Amino acid sequence: MRAAPTRRILGVGLLLALVVTACSSGSNTDTASDATDLPAGTEDLVGRYAHYDVVAYQDTTMKVLIISTGFSDLELRDGELWNTMTFCHADVANDVNLEITISDAATQAIVPIATPVEVTEVNGKLHIARPPTPTPIGIKIDNPATEALPSDPNDPRIFDADGDGHPGVTSSVKVSDALRGDIYLARREIFIYNLTSQSPNLLTGTITDKSEQLILGASNPAFLVAAQWKQIDDPARNPVIWKRVGADWDCDRLAAERASIFPPQPLADW
Repeated sequence: MRAAPTRRILGVGLLLALVVTACSSGSNTDTASDATDLPAGTEDLVGRYAHYDVVAYQDTTMKVLIISTGFSDLELRDGELWNTMTFCHADVANDVNLEITISDAATQAIVPIATPVEVTEVNGKLHIARPPTPTPIGIKIDNPATEALPSDPNDPRIFDADGDGHPGVTSSVKVSDALRGDIYLARREIFIYNLTSQSPNLLTGTITDKSEQLILGASNPAFLVAAQWKQIDDPARNPVIWKRVGADWDCDRLAAERASIFPPQPLADW
């Protein structure tokens, strides 16, 4: 027997906060004390890329895709390649025709720290591995790398990250005109990227999600139903694309040109 629509709603709403998928324009300015030897051609990777990633999840009632876009910047610092990421927008696809949205303000609240990435060469191609940089969203955590989310939705460290007057970040869900509402979440985003350079202007790969979340509340109590979501183990359903763009690109331009540089919206049809 399939679960009620409200269970499906909540599950999707919870996933929206990760939207966006993973990294960011963090404020960490530390540099590594020991320079590493980088493969030849690594310097050619330096620059700004528009990024696109998809994370596929499911539970017993529903399949969901979170599709995120933003920017990924690569730069050399003291002999290492560093990655800084920012997020612009996120969309959601599902297999039960729910309308699910998360604001750009909530998506852009994801600001992981910049981090050095591992660069290797395999069969003549450069590979980039971006390690997890746990990032709190909607809650202030002193050491997000080691400190898990609290279990108390009234924790005093929770704040309104997207500026909408509600705690944490908000996702909105509509089942019908009579059944709709908002879910308020705090999250610890934990993503891993693995990419391969296909050309000087294109990297492709996969994303792995290990994020955590805390339900803070909802505009409709019917949405406060626990859901156990898991990323599906299928690299083809969790793709990442980084496409080189100019240093002057911003979120507005990416929104205007997205259809010309990235694939059409995928379907939750596995």
